[in-house]
Amino acid sequence: MTQFVLYDDAQARTFAPFALTRPCGELRAGAMLIRERWALSLGATPSGFIGAPHLARFEEFDAPPAARGTLPAGTWVVNARCAPALAALSLGDAHVVRVGGHVAAVRLASPAEVASFADGTVSLDAMNIGSAVDADGWWLTHAWDLIGHLNAMLLADCAALVPASTNAAGMTVLGTHAVHAEAGAAIEPFVIADASAGAIVVREGAHIQAFTRLVGPCVIGAHSTVMGGRIAGSSIGPKVKVAGEMSASIMIGHANKGHDGFVGHSVIGRWANFGAGTITSNLKNSYGEVTMYAAGAQRPTGLQFLGSLVGDHAKTGIGTRLSTGSVIGAGANVFGTRMPPKVVPPFAWGDGEPWETFELARFLTVAERVMARRGVTLPADAASFWHGVFARREQA
Repeated sequence: MTQFVLYDDAQARTFAPFALTRPCGELRAGAMLIRERWALSLGATPSGFIGAPHLARFEEFDAPPAARGTLPAGTWVVNARCAPALAALSLGDAHVVRVGGHVAAVRLASPAEVASFADGTVSLDAMNIGSAVDADGWWLTHAWDLIGHLNAMLLADCAALVPASTNAAGMTVLGTHAVHAEAGAAIEPFVIADASAGAIVVREGAHIQAFTRLVGPCVIGAHSTVMGGRIAGSSIGPKVKVAGEMSASIMIGHANKGHDGFVGHSVIGRWANFGAGTITSNLKNSYGEVTMYAAGAQRPTGLQFLGSLVGDHAKTGIGTRLSTGSVIGAGANVFGTRMPPKVVPPFAWGDGEPWETFELARFLTVAERVMARRGVTLPADAASFWHGVFARREQA
């Protein structure tokens, strides 16, 4: 079967706080991981990723490993910053896929060494050789584009995911867009599905408890639990627990927001946990453009609404308040009486300067406990992987 590798170019490697702990293809863009989107578009199997050296030991569920050695002729190399639409492409003999006028994927005409892509400086535009097909999709220039494009992506994704024969599973439906619960989803009484602005998809094994209002476009991931509240315009990954108010946000998967508190226009990494009453601000008092940290500086985002980007395994204490445009580093523990600054370093401990450090040995012990609660075992090589991540925390 045709295979593809996901290539993190130099820009993708600046996507704080996520680039420290995961390749770009393992980010959730719209309803699916970027990797899953490409597998559907190409009708191909992911064989690996090419990313920053410190991610060489990355391991997570069905994610492909870091590519090594030589890529065989016929392998597709795809830019992981591009999220294609959820539609299978008619590729024929094409060797190039273009999205928005730029090369998003190239089929190798001859073998290529992984090392030639290692520093992220290779541009696929320069490999624009042979016949091409044009595809719909979205480019990510910064991590906050996951939020900037979210509504458009979910509108298209939900429409694509809804089958011809829908099953609202007893939900009270408002609006005219489709509402569908996949097989095995459990819907309690008194659940409202507001499909006035977009379709709603509840994936297999998900559990929607009473007194929940789902507002489309919205996807609730497989085996996730919504424990009441209002979940609007959001993409909830698998095995998540979520409650309270969430708007225009992404949970990559296996994370907890199990209590009251508003989260808006935010991306929450895997294994993150929000303490009760954690609140994100997603709009400045001036109603102006939000700035956010990227590549060592605060940068304009072009967005009026933007909350927080929260790294993998980050945690907040009860009553934590996150300011507009915050970046919370991987493994950070934020708690205390002060509002933390807009940039919280990876593995920080406390609520501001001077930060204490969440030491690696203790972090691994906690991570093992957290993952066990979802029936997941910490990978055997996790200590080596996280040692490399921890060593780079000051460069993130």
